[in-house]
Amino acid sequence: MSFLDRPSPVVCAPMAGASTPELAAAVSSHGGLGFLAAGYLSVSAMASEVAAYRTLTTAPVAINLFTPQVDRTLEFAPSLAGYRAALEPVAARLGATPGQPTYDTDAFEEKVAWLVAHPVDAVSLTFGPVPVESVVALQQVGTKVGFTVTSADEAQRAAGLGADFLVAQGCGAGGHRGTWNVADVPNELVTAEVVTATATATGLPVIAAGGVGSAEDVSDLLAAGALSVAVGTLFLACEESKASTLHKAALTSGRFPEATVTRAFSGRWARALVNDFVREYDGLAPSAYPNVHHLTKPLRAAAADAGDVEGLALWAGAARPRGATSVEAVFGGLGQ
Repeated sequence: MSFLDRPSPVVCAPMAGASTPELAAAVSSHGGLGFLAAGYLSVSAMASEVAAYRTLTTAPVAINLFTPQVDRTLEFAPSLAGYRAALEPVAARLGATPGQPTYDTDAFEEKVAWLVAHPVDAVSLTFGPVPVESVVALQQVGTKVGFTVTSADEAQRAAGLGADFLVAQGCGAGGHRGTWNVADVPNELVTAEVVTATATATGLPVIAAGGVGSAEDVSDLLAAGALSVAVGTLFLACEESKASTLHKAALTSGRFPEATVTRAFSGRWARALVNDFVREYDGLAPSAYPNVHHLTKPLRAAAADAGDVEGLALWAGAARPRGATSVEAVFGGLGQ
């Protein structure tokens, strides 16, 4: 696949809230491919990041979008109100107010329209299906379209929508899990198992994602059938990442040795380091995304402003940075 025909098989995973054009370009300049992350960005901000990336490298442009979710606002109104009440103590401690648990589509249609008018090389879609018309519109302007999948069933559904490639996500992935049904409990399959299952089920090119931390991991995933290997958490601590200083320190200091998959921050299952917020609220949040994300966002912002690492969403995969805080060092540790 042309956009993945790179000197190195390493892909920098798109990480909403942490990815930057500078990080993506640095990875691409080392022979891999850096994905941009459009999740939570406005259309204009997305456009600016694409433009900035293009000034930094001539490598292919690949970007990730979050797909719209089913609006569960009415269905989960009582549960959302209950979770908001449960958050009041931490809100009071931080001097903040929980946000409104609103629903939105993350401007998906508007982002697709911009990408059709300003084509890029590849678009990956995370969190589930989209209208086939969106896939076709992107493909008609020369863009390859892929889906994040966590099972053979999701892979087959993606193939049915005309996917050109798949991102096979295993249980070691940090941040949000890509399950197509927000209420589904994420798989417990390691990435190699998901790669083999999805490749066998569809025959489509596969990018492996989740828990990649060594040269051996890269080799094993390529041997399992992946065309490329996505790395996320290792790049979070790099200077080009816009992850907070607190988040970077939490990943590298050893202070937070455990990580778990929780809905506490967003209503969607996501893998994060276990801090006080996770310990107190894990299991209480309803499976309503992005409603819970908007509910906790002001609290996370207040914790960041206060330097309170115990109130942050410390996304982390199974692999952690081991002193590698530059893109060059990460590539060296991956044998690239």
